[in-house]
Amino acid sequence: MAKSKSEETPLMTQHKAIKAKYPDAVLLFRVGDFYETFNEDAVIASKVLGIVLTKRANGSAAYIDLAGFPYHSLETYLHKLVKAGHRVAVCDQLEDPKTVKGIVKRGVTEMITPGVAVNDKLLENSTNNFLAAVHFGLNNTGVAFLDISTGELFAAQGSTEYIDKLLQSFRPAEVIFAKQQQKHFRQTFGSRFYTYTLEEWIFTNNYAREILHKHFETHSLKGFGIEDLTDAVIAAGATMHYLKDTEHPHLQHITAIQRIDQDDFLWMDRFTIRNLELLQSTVEQGRSLIGTLDNTLTPMGARLLKRWIVFPLRDLTRIHERLDTVEDLIKEADRTHALQQHLKAVGDLERLVSKIPLRKINPREVMQLARSLQQVIAIKELLSNASTGLLQELHGLLDPCFTILEKILAEISDNPPVLANKGGVIREGVHAELDDLRAIATSGKEYLLRIQQQESEATGIPSLKVAFNNVFGYYLEVTNTHKNKVPANWIRKQTLANAERYITPELKEYEEKITGAEDKIQVLEIQLYDALLLALQEYILPIQRNAQALGRLDCLLCFAHNAVQFKYRRPNVTDAYFIDIKDGRHPVIEQGLPTGETYVTNDLLLHQNEQQVIILTGPNMSGKSALLRQTALITLMAHMGSFVPASAAEIGLTDKIFTRVGASDNLSGGESTFMVEMNETASIINNLTPRSLIILDEIGRGTSTYDGISIAWSIVDYLHDMTPHRPKTLFATHYHELNELENKHSRVKNFHITNKEVGNKIIFLRKLAPGGSRHSFGIHVAKIAGMPPQLIDRANEILTQLESQHIAAPMEQIAAPIQKVQLSIFDAHSDTFKDIREKLESVDINRLTPVEALLKLSEIKDLLQ
Repeated sequence: MAKSKSEETPLMTQHKAIKAKYPDAVLLFRVGDFYETFNEDAVIASKVLGIVLTKRANGSAAYIDLAGFPYHSLETYLHKLVKAGHRVAVCDQLEDPKTVKGIVKRGVTEMITPGVAVNDKLLENSTNNFLAAVHFGLNNTGVAFLDISTGELFAAQGSTEYIDKLLQSFRPAEVIFAKQQQKHFRQTFGSRFYTYTLEEWIFTNNYAREILHKHFETHSLKGFGIEDLTDAVIAAGATMHYLKDTEHPHLQHITAIQRIDQDDFLWMDRFTIRNLELLQSTVEQGRSLIGTLDNTLTPMGARLLKRWIVFPLRDLTRIHERLDTVEDLIKEADRTHALQQHLKAVGDLERLVSKIPLRKINPREVMQLARSLQQVIAIKELLSNASTGLLQELHGLLDPCFTILEKILAEISDNPPVLANKGGVIREGVHAELDDLRAIATSGKEYLLRIQQQESEATGIPSLKVAFNNVFGYYLEVTNTHKNKVPANWIRKQTLANAERYITPELKEYEEKITGAEDKIQVLEIQLYDALLLALQEYILPIQRNAQALGRLDCLLCFAHNAVQFKYRRPNVTDAYFIDIKDGRHPVIEQGLPTGETYVTNDLLLHQNEQQVIILTGPNMSGKSALLRQTALITLMAHMGSFVPASAAEIGLTDKIFTRVGASDNLSGGESTFMVEMNETASIINNLTPRSLIILDEIGRGTSTYDGISIAWSIVDYLHDMTPHRPKTLFATHYHELNELENKHSRVKNFHITNKEVGNKIIFLRKLAPGGSRHSFGIHVAKIAGMPPQLIDRANEILTQLESQHIAAPMEQIAAPIQKVQLSIFDAHSDTFKDIREKLESVDINRLTPVEALLKLSEIKDLLQ
């Protein structure tokens, strides 16, 4: 009887049932030596992986799409699927097909998403891979960041602006939140992140506390400092739930929750992190601050340095602790060199130890962990006589874990294989039975020869030989000439024309040993290796502390290296309200200069009571933006505890750095350049404090000239007179009219970047000098950018014409109060106004260029005159 069309094969029935549990993941279904994908998963896999898409019959049902790859290529293909933004469920065979009749039992053994990746190919050594959870509460927003590959878990709560800054700083690979909050999330944080939504019940206070108490085996969260941070607790609970939801049950390496307190760190909003190019450049092939400063020697140090950059300190004591330590490391050059050499030999302890509970650490990595612990011994010894408090603290935190170190070195061979089931993992002398089995497996011929000699001497049979066949295994063969010498305990198994074949109890025992010896070796080695991993579980916390201490030491050594290599100097960070920099340099631009070219240094003073606002003018490409950024970066580096690119610097404690640099559209969000500019500027104005540093570059450039001047002018007015905070402000502008502000405000000072005209060329001297500049040299910049000569000549003609006609209104008119004027009803009917009306009505505003508008305005002005 024929099958009905709806009938499926048993394999596809099983696949369908498992796929139903993971509907939004690509299911990699193990079939023999291949991972197969079916239906829509096959289409995705074919497209992302570049593998062939085929069709096969599903019993007598319709044909289905199919795409697969060999099981040993899993890591390569898994990497590609996750990097492409797909969730992947790995479904393995849970039984040996040889021992099963019918369909093999299968189940998902691992679920991989961008935020819960632990595979080395999916991770970057120098970058954390955070899963973030966001919860919108009634008054606050909670957030948690969890890196399953290192065991770190951070939690915080505050305003949505604060959470936005944290998201920009941690840059999570995946963000989870409640389904009902999806619209709110998009409106608040946009579409910058890979996201996934969960059921609302997961984001509840009781459930979150229950899952966290159970995991950490505590009755409260007071020890982590988040007991009263309900929204942060809910977010942290959601991350732990998600790990278990994605088949990650072994999480013993997540040992604590670290609270992020906004008051502990210098505040930078996400615009500032982007504008100062702290983590990545805004231009292709450009360098970031982290790319310039990162001379760390370990992955732990590299990851920590990123956090130190986006979370500079605000506590003077802690800042000076770091600065003292860097100074000490510079002075003690020999010890510092020795510390660096030992750190280079340390592996990624943080990620190695996190693999232990996940059962993903291989024998070679266990040996690497042991060698790292050996370096801990040497580093601890070098720090034993440390003079600074911070190095003494690190010395106290380091624990070589001697017991487990000795156990690893005693049990694991010097060069173990990557896979535990490949043999050669356990040293000789650790397990007697294992040694015997290895002797049988590796020296079988020698053992048989020994038996042959032994029996030949005992019986006096010189022609005795040992051989093997598939019927009855190993045997002794005796020629008929000597068969009368055969002992009584030998058992005859076969008679030949010229000989007899016998077996002995010893041969039978040896045969039982040698048959399957390799299998027994594999089982024993895995048992012994698993026992070692179980013992290692007890040392997860001390090894994690070692990793964290070594990461901090690495960052401090990096600061010392940079100070010597790049000629940085120790800043004096004080409680004052001014910034005084001597011979300041931009740390990133300086390192990118052509060989032989020297960076032009500049002094700069911002003082709350004397020189609060600097209006900076100068030609395009003269170095205004570099000066603005270097001031912010030197301030930031000082708060990190790093030496700075200057001959001297006195930095008043700063609690917030705001920047509005450059112009960029947010077209996908429906926002123009000007709207983005105003949003960012509003964020600055609304969050000022007396210790703020504000960097403004070309505010108002995104709108019309007079609108722009008016906004820029009023911003300076506000910062000087309308807020009691007096924030230190650097304001670079093309609006030379703003130079008038120096005459109207006591704490506003004009400066410009100098230049020199040689013939028809402009040479930028890049030196800061008092006084405003009256020229922008925009046409000259257009010329050196490669604009056609005819275009440049025409631009000069138009500029001369505009300047001769005095199009620009006197600045006094802009600054003066606006007078209300009402036109006479008779003026509207005069011949002059009639002509003006006709000219205005003939203008197509949508097609009018700024230059044409100015010329049209000039014609109207001529009519009035």
